[in-house]
Amino acid sequence: MRRVFVCFALISCAIVCAAFGQQSGQESAPKLTPEQIRLGERAPLPRAPLFFREEWKTVKGEQGATQDIVSNPNLDLKLYGASGKELQTLGKVGDETNPAHLWTGLCTTPCGAALRDRTAFVDLTGAAKIRWLTKVSGLHKVHPMVKLADGTWLVGSHADGSTADWLQGEFLISEMRWLKLDPEKMLTHGNWVEHPDLSKVDEVGFADLMPSSGHGPGGWSDVAWIEVYGKTVKRDAAGATTSSK
Repeated sequence: MRRVFVCFALISCAIVCAAFGQQSGQESAPKLTPEQIRLGERAPLPRAPLFFREEWKTVKGEQGATQDIVSNPNLDLKLYGASGKELQTLGKVGDETNPAHLWTGLCTTPCGAALRDRTAFVDLTGAAKIRWLTKVSGLHKVHPMVKLADGTWLVGSHADGSTADWLQGEFLISEMRWLKLDPEKMLTHGNWVEHPDLSKVDEVGFADLMPSSGHGPGGWSDVAWIEVYGKTVKRDAAGATTSSK
């Protein structure tokens, strides 16, 4: 009888634990109403965590964009395009009319900038997204660009930029289409890239795909703070990448 009792107790405990685990899993998973299911809606993806935020440092006047302006100690700044080294920084942190920002005005060719976390890749699948503060002049727009772990560069179809004022943009990575990008010339090539592997992204930044007009109105892009939301993927010796820029 004692053995029977012990066996019964163990079985009961296992059933309770399994039921609790199932209930916990069900509670953590997003639920849809019968009406949402009837309409064919899908359960929302879990929100992606903040991978990094960069708000450029305040500088005196206007000066070339260098590593010194990066406030996040984990990030490296990379400049791209034939005239990418002409990217400037100006403005003041906290100033609503002129926040600290990168300015493409002196780039005589398409140019861009990207940030690379020294210790981790970012997984931009699922509900990954980017938020940033931008302003433009003329017909210019700001596009997201990424460098994959295998060295492939892509630029996204999403474009932001208001000529009237600074405007905060927020967009899901999964809702974009991608073209391959030549980071030296900042030119796109080929057809749309179908289902790129964004599970290991080495660098994230922005591209201005038009030459700029210099000081004054005409044509350029401003990019202030930028936030990237995605899962952290630790780098290792085999997965680390290097860049000539």
